[in-house]
Amino acid sequence: MTRAIRALTEIPGASVQDLGRSGYLGMGVARGGAMDRLAIHEGAALLGQSSDHAALEFSGAGGRFQVLGGAVHVAITGAQMSVTLNGVALPHATTGRAEQGTVIEISGARAGVYGYLHVDGGFATPAVLGARATHQASGMGQQAKMGQVLPLGPAHEREPGLTLDPAPRLSGGLVRLVRSYQTDHFSVQQRERLVHTDFIRAAQGNRMGVRLEGGRFAAEGALQVLSDIIVPGDVQMTGDGAPFILLADCQTTGGYPRIGTVLPCDIPIVAQAGPGTALRLQWVSLADGVIAESKAAQHIADLPAKVHTRLRAPQDIQDLLSYQLISGAITGWDEEERSR
Repeated sequence: MTRAIRALTEIPGASVQDLGRSGYLGMGVARGGAMDRLAIHEGAALLGQSSDHAALEFSGAGGRFQVLGGAVHVAITGAQMSVTLNGVALPHATTGRAEQGTVIEISGARAGVYGYLHVDGGFATPAVLGARATHQASGMGQQAKMGQVLPLGPAHEREPGLTLDPAPRLSGGLVRLVRSYQTDHFSVQQRERLVHTDFIRAAQGNRMGVRLEGGRFAAEGALQVLSDIIVPGDVQMTGDGAPFILLADCQTTGGYPRIGTVLPCDIPIVAQAGPGTALRLQWVSLADGVIAESKAAQHIADLPAKVHTRLRAPQDIQDLLSYQLISGAITGWDEEERSR
């Protein structure tokens, strides 16, 4: 039997995601893909595979799964979600081995919003337009429903207990943005007020974007703004003037005025901000934005080198008695005694 993972519970919002579909924006197809793209890269580094492998994305809630057809190496990244393999805890951002029949249980998010279950070989659901990313509105991709069997790609061995330190992004904070094509529709005063406002992430939000509460902003001549291209990160002012930061599944065109665009490398901070999380916006120049993106790209390139063996507390080692813990001490004592 081909390796697979079967969903044992109903999991609202869970779907297979990768880095999305590039090159189809002109045809009206959103890029989509993982809300936290950095989490995809972290999972790939942990499992020693390329970042084009698809993972299973959770939106706040977790679920239960069973491994079918053979052993699977797993890791979870993104939001802080507790994971157990047949009841044994698997730490966050750490590799583990799940034998055939193992039940994987994932809790709801304790911090952040979007968590990702990674497997060696990736989730091998059918690719559509070059990607496995799920876009619910168009029917592309695969959601994880109770009883659904999700096939996996070819297996490869990976050492359990490997870990890395994820970049901090689960508690809101500063988000950088650059000017966009419509920035000049907003007065200097409104642009300044934007970056001096303490925003919180409102309850309204989904894969298309999240609403910010804290202030209202209006563009001059907004009714004359023509519908044009939209990309993830655009900060759009809705009809009531509240900022709305567009995310992975945003529309491809729109007519609401946009005051600026969040740097792609800061989008995970927005995506992982749960309702009530504080966010601040900061203008940066295009040149500084390019530098920030270059540093983020280098961070991703360096992730495989940052993977290391996790140090475990003795009480967490299930097979502690199988280790020879005292032979070195006895040998050293014997040699010291003989030298006297």
